Amino acid sequence: MASSSSYKLSVSIPGHEMDVRGLSTALFPDGAFVSVSRDRTGRLWVPNSSDNHSYTELHCMTGHSNFVSCVCIIAPSETYPRGLIATGGNDHVICLFSLDQSQPLYTLKGHTNTVCSLSSGKFGTLLSGSWDTTAKVWLNEKCMMTLQGHTAAVWAVGILPEQGLMLTGSADKTVKLFKAGRCERTFTGHEDCVRGLAVISNMEFFSCSNDTSIRRWLVTGECVQVYYSHTNYIYSIAVFPNSQDFVSTGEDRTLRIWKKGECSQTIRLPAQSVWCCCILPNGDIAVGASDGLVRVFTEVEGRMASPQDLQAFEDELSQATIDPKTGDLGDIKLEDLPGREHLDEPGNRDGQTRLIKEGDKVEAYQWSVSETRWMKIGDVVAGSNQPASKRVVYEGKEYDYVFTIDINEGGPSMKLPYSVTDDPWLTAHNFLQKNDLSPSFLDQVANFIIDNTKEHAVGPAKPSSVDPFTGSGRYVPGSADGRTGFGADPFTGSGRYIPGSGPPSGAPAGVTDPFTGGGAFSSAALRQTSTNVYFPKTDGVTFEQANATQIMAKLRELNDGAPQEHKLSEDGLESMERLLACVSDLGSATQPTTQQINYLWQASHWPEDIVFPVLDILRLAVRQPYVNECLCGEAEGISLCNHLLHLMRPQGRSANQMLALRALCNCFSGRHGRALLLAQREPVLASAADLALGCSKNVHVALATLVLNYAGCLHSQPDLEAKAQCLSVASSTLESVQDKEAVFRLLVALGTTLAADRSAQDLARSLGIHAQISKYSSVSDPAKVGECCQLLLSELQ
Repeated sequence: MASSSSYKLSVSIPGHEMDVRGLSTALFPDGAFVSVSRDRTGRLWVPNSSDNHSYTELHCMTGHSNFVSCVCIIAPSETYPRGLIATGGNDHVICLFSLDQSQPLYTLKGHTNTVCSLSSGKFGTLLSGSWDTTAKVWLNEKCMMTLQGHTAAVWAVGILPEQGLMLTGSADKTVKLFKAGRCERTFTGHEDCVRGLAVISNMEFFSCSNDTSIRRWLVTGECVQVYYSHTNYIYSIAVFPNSQDFVSTGEDRTLRIWKKGECSQTIRLPAQSVWCCCILPNGDIAVGASDGLVRVFTEVEGRMASPQDLQAFEDELSQATIDPKTGDLGDIKLEDLPGREHLDEPGNRDGQTRLIKEGDKVEAYQWSVSETRWMKIGDVVAGSNQPASKRVVYEGKEYDYVFTIDINEGGPSMKLPYSVTDDPWLTAHNFLQKNDLSPSFLDQVANFIIDNTKEHAVGPAKPSSVDPFTGSGRYVPGSADGRTGFGADPFTGSGRYIPGSGPPSGAPAGVTDPFTGGGAFSSAALRQTSTNVYFPKTDGVTFEQANATQIMAKLRELNDGAPQEHKLSEDGLESMERLLACVSDLGSATQPTTQQINYLWQASHWPEDIVFPVLDILRLAVRQPYVNECLCGEAEGISLCNHLLHLMRPQGRSANQMLALRALCNCFSGRHGRALLLAQREPVLASAADLALGCSKNVHVALATLVLNYAGCLHSQPDLEAKAQCLSVASSTLESVQDKEAVFRLLVALGTTLAADRSAQDLARSLGIHAQISKYSSVSDPAKVGECCQLLLSELQ
């Protein structure tokens, strides 16, 4: 077939539901390759026999309980004549698959953190790298040795099979060469995390780094060449069979092709992170990206996509938005940019970028040498001197507000868009019709809109004070009541009571403390000050809102049907009611009695299908000093902790998981509770982390709050091991949660852990937390997520 002078899209392959994090060429069938993803699957793709450039999914591999981050192929052996597929994941496990089975043949366990890199050698040897700072050598289903010496996560590994040498690249900025399990040499030169390694020959290898450089090394220690072209982190590198040319991918949205030591072509993709690449047997290049697609590029004309598909790819790229903070576009001043006439001049090199002014927009173009033209690669948004839009985009239209409405516990959320020029009654009517809700809610929804848009300030949606549905409806565990005086706290949502709420003294005009609520939070006003109002947050965050009437009604209802051995007497019910009245108002002069606390402890062991209203009372009660001392003290504390951890187990009920987590959060209110939870930190955080996957957003918010409260307690303590667990749990949980409130609390937890602690900051950098959280820096709804993330990224600079 004829060869083109440059690579073009051959095919885009859908299938994965989340980021594609790893690729590897398979040995069988011919031309096949494997992809792995954050969706916890691996997929084997084979060339379609009826089409010379499309692929078919042969089978999907499952077995990991968390996202899959790397893959490699183990060479054929007598036992496995077609070889094996090895995958590593965030669950700390390596799974081994045959090429025709969807479930693993066996698993390898030994790492204590994410397995992020794999490489295979002769005789079935497998080398793995992990966030636990080690690499492990596996053979015949056993760990043969552990390679130690790095002080941070091992992001990359490689094997030089002829000499039995092993390479490890780390977030400590070094590459190490091991022989027989002993470190023979350390390569220094990179200025940031080493993210990828690629073997060139028995004597040479490449490394790529977050410092935007690629280095070529001799195994004797010399760096013989440094390559620059990328403008952001470089994640992956793969070498062509000629052992000279190579390809690389990174956070600057590009695949770059290097020939004769120069970047000969830059292909930009409509996805922010281009995580991985591999060279296919026919010379094509496969890449995986954050949009969940695998794309194959070819320089053979007969395997290129149709003109229509190539145009569709270019159109998709042109519609992308580019945040200048993620690339190297410089300081953008709209008034200084040239117009479209600037594109009449040809570029100087392939991949060169130019920005032009088109009306009130900034457009980015890239020069294509092969096509001798400028190709639009997206619209630039939120430049440093270009104010970001304060309106919220929903379903293709801009609104002043987009409220999130939760109809019931665990049910789907609904979006309610509204602009200040709209009629609130008509908007409410349309919302009810669209979502097939009863017209009887019309007044509630309309008044909700009116109450929450009184200021008519154009900007991001403000948190609502009372949800129009769950604010005063049926009993929902942990739900708020509708009393006046409850402010919009950014943690507790519908809010704890804040006496005399209003702007705190010392705050700039128009800014309400985002932790104590009380009104709308002005992000613009915040940016005028240098104060970080988000972290460190050392006072505990609690779940205080409750509707005592509804809780007792549900308790009495369930008590009537409770097994005889668990049923409370009328005296017991009255004691519980008096206790609830006392702990609902911490300012009450009435003190709980020992008898009331005993009834509470007895009822907390009800069967799990009816215990949730008791847990609701328990999580309120532990805020009261005397109850906190009785239940969290030395005598009963371990029993309480174990009971709550039992209710939190992954196979338990969601409402019980949420309320047990909330109870643990509220235990931080008293010194006995804090002492108990610090002593039980390891099992509590380990059990909580198990709930990151597959749980409701209410569980995720409670989990994030627990991590935040631990971070607050540990802030002033030099306990790096404890902080490392907080970082690990927060980091792994961020991979799973979608709810923005949970994300916000996890970001505050990270910030609190890192603030003023250089060792903790170094640990976070080694875990790659900067790259993990950077995607939240541009979140504007709610604004506090983006603002907190930007402050956290500054801590990690």
